[in-house]
Amino acid sequence: MGSRTGGARSADAAPRWVAFLRAVNVGGRTVRMEELRGHFEALGYANVATFIASGNVIFDTRDAERTLEATIEKQLAKVLGFETAVFVRSAAALVDIARTQAFPDVRSGGGGPTHYVAFLRDRPAAAAVRRVMALCSATDELRVDGREVWWLCRGSMRESTVSGARLEKALGSPVTVRNLNTIVRLVPRLGVTS
Repeated sequence: MGSRTGGARSADAAPRWVAFLRAVNVGGRTVRMEELRGHFEALGYANVATFIASGNVIFDTRDAERTLEATIEKQLAKVLGFETAVFVRSAAALVDIARTQAFPDVRSGGGGPTHYVAFLRDRPAAAAVRRVMALCSATDELRVDGREVWWLCRGSMRESTVSGARLEKALGSPVTVRNLNTIVRLVPRLGVTS
């Protein structure tokens, strides 16, 4: 996993964050997780750890969320040689996301539907929400809630007409998509209680 596995956090500890990187370790954009941790540590962030190899980085800092996204993107473009969009969420926000039942009448897993969450930078405008909702089909159900788009895929990805690229086109802004199971598995590693 990385240099920290979680556990109880003291009240005076710096806030815990997770950065979700778009398009890392796909399409020839290979980054070793050890290298990625080093880049975050070079920015002065503490207790840096990675979770699976898709660009999920846990770290502590007192910097503001908006500052984090811009700072990390600039640093990674410089050291990796390519740009990658970064979406930062607080540990508390991820706990809420992991608990959200965006599609309460549908259970996923065990060969059933798959739940995904797409992270956005900002709340989308009403027109963008309408474009996202127009992507719904018998296979794909979507819901927009704040800075997340929830996606329920009732079939295989081959049957789906939704993708990260289609969501980006509808929204007019970058997104990164994670399987909700990844978020659920990541949360215990954050060392937060609620």
